[in-house]
Amino acid sequence: MPTEPSVHDALGAALRELEATMKAANMWRMDKPEAAAFNSRQPFCIDTMSLPQWLRFVFIARLDTLVEQRAPLPASCDVAPAVDAYLIQEGARAQDRMLLQKVVEDIDRLITEN
Repeated sequence: MPTEPSVHDALGAALRELEATMKAANMWRMDKPEAAAFNSRQPFCIDTMSLPQWLRFVFIARLDTLVEQRAPLPASCDVAPAVDAYLIQEGARAQDRMLLQKVVEDIDRLITEN
């Protein structure tokens, strides 16, 4: 009888889906921010990075580490509203917005319901 994937396995798959969706939306290729940009005290490093930079170099990177180490996950996650607001502001294509929103909502749910 097959077992359900662990939350870490499901989160790892969702992070790969986010990466693929960002690549398809041309939101993946970018320079890594300077080291000082990671010291921001603002939510999503909004004062030092674009949201796609934060997603790639902070959000995905940190969650990947937790997945690899099978470490405890954050108590909650609510990134989808920020992603949606950013995509609206940037005038992202409706399909890209819908796909990115869905995968980030899935990540939020996986972490929050853990």
